[in-house]
Amino acid sequence: MPVQGSSAHQNGRFTADVVVVGAGLSGLVAAATAYAAGKRVAIFDQEPAASLGGQAPWSFGGLFMVDTPEQRRLGVRDGTELALGDWMASAAFDRPEDAMARQWAAAYVDFASGEKRSWLRSLGVGFFPLVQWAERGGYGPQGHGNSVPRFHVAWGTGPAVVEPFAAKVREGVEKGRVSLNFRHRATALLTSSGSVTGVCGDVLEPTTAVRGQRSTRTVVGHFEAEAGATVVTTGGIGGNHEAVRRQWPGTPPREMLSGVPASVDGEFLDVVQRVGASLINGDRMWHYPEGIHNYDPVWPKHGIRILPGPSSLWLDACGRQLPAPLFPGFDSQGALRHIVSTGHGYSWFVLNRTIALKELALSGSEQNPDLTGKDVRLLLTRLKPRGDTPIERFLERGADFVQAASVAELAGRMNDLTGSGLINADSLGRMVLARDRQVESGLGKDPQLAAIHAARRFSVDRLMRVAPPHRLADPAHGPLIAVRLSVVTRKSLGGLQTDLRSRVLNDGGQAIDGLYAAGEAAGFGGGGIHGYRALEGTFLGGCLFSGRAAARDAALSV
Repeated sequence: MPVQGSSAHQNGRFTADVVVVGAGLSGLVAAATAYAAGKRVAIFDQEPAASLGGQAPWSFGGLFMVDTPEQRRLGVRDGTELALGDWMASAAFDRPEDAMARQWAAAYVDFASGEKRSWLRSLGVGFFPLVQWAERGGYGPQGHGNSVPRFHVAWGTGPAVVEPFAAKVREGVEKGRVSLNFRHRATALLTSSGSVTGVCGDVLEPTTAVRGQRSTRTVVGHFEAEAGATVVTTGGIGGNHEAVRRQWPGTPPREMLSGVPASVDGEFLDVVQRVGASLINGDRMWHYPEGIHNYDPVWPKHGIRILPGPSSLWLDACGRQLPAPLFPGFDSQGALRHIVSTGHGYSWFVLNRTIALKELALSGSEQNPDLTGKDVRLLLTRLKPRGDTPIERFLERGADFVQAASVAELAGRMNDLTGSGLINADSLGRMVLARDRQVESGLGKDPQLAAIHAARRFSVDRLMRVAPPHRLADPAHGPLIAVRLSVVTRKSLGGLQTDLRSRVLNDGGQAIDGLYAAGEAAGFGGGGIHGYRALEGTFLGGCLFSGRAAARDAALSV
């Protein structure tokens, strides 16, 4: 229901300078920026107040940044040209409609190389000093992947990134310049003479649903909001499996987990398209192959992504090792495509307890209480992981984890878990033995071991992310562990096509007067700033960059 704040609200009718549809991170950034520019702002979101910030409070808080003090202190040499080269190689833009996305990509890398860090620091956002290395690629210098570590984790994870903008919005509410209206589901855009003049929709019944829980859709009223500018920040489609399957390039997996709440349904994108907006690149999505069932789910089919180090054997459902360079943590989308092409929607990590405790991190603010809670003492336990840690709890309670003292026993338990009988114990034993002989050689020809040794040249990986090479079957490092991995939905890489001012474009490339889009709804800018692949840490940053751009131009236009 409405949070008091706007005097221009009466009997379900609102007037404002800027309307923002969606109270996720990009919506909060847009609202806070427009309010700071002196504008009256009305925000509408179908979820309850508990879900302020959308998906971002669940986030690990990763931010792609370039040539930072954190990188330089670790001896990482980075720069704008190297980062832009990595971005363009990963995006692999190949469509005429990618022209605007290319401009967004160049502008975003400039932002990540320049003011992004100082701007966030000025807002009170700090950063964990140990920069992580995500999406390592492995296809050569002109192929996909980050050449150097660029994944900066916000100190306080996702909630810490949201808070400065939420605080600014709350200030606007207190001063009567912002109205924050929960349980208001926008269902249509208002138009006049080809211009968008606001939104209308349903008022939904109150709910006690906590953050992320599915909420009811019972309608108890109607609202209309008129404004000089309307900013759409309603997110993507990751919680809507029907839409994901419909847009999947090729045959989608039969079963998927959800990495986002059910409210991430993408329904308002169709509304925007009906006023002539160009909605592009729907087949480009960013889903992960390393999902596990949350033993304490908040939303339907709640999945958690494993953030793996490089040492686990990655096998398909039939027990065949994924080809190089599809090692854990190197190419998420390449691994996803390979796994789905086998006709099965799941795969396996095979590892041991030493590797699990050193290398298996879990994505999400709630799975990283040390970073989220800014608890230095708890953080230090990562160096000697023992006791009641999130990964220990999944080892004990997770439905996807099996443990055994021998390879044969492990194979049997893998088959018992899936009921398929696809894992051959003798073949798995030969694979583990061959891997262990390569380790014992001290050199070897295994490209995965070469990748492990290369990773350990980076101090952060050596300290807390990559275990020293050792025999998988060594009892001193046991027991053996297998983790069943499912596809977990997450982000849309396509969306509403926008220019660099975040104005929504029609199919002819012309801006629709009064209409803006930001965040995932805009493919994080331009209808697909990432192309086919993302470099990680770019989703929160894309919400920040595009949300600010939308509000700045909207504020000037009214």
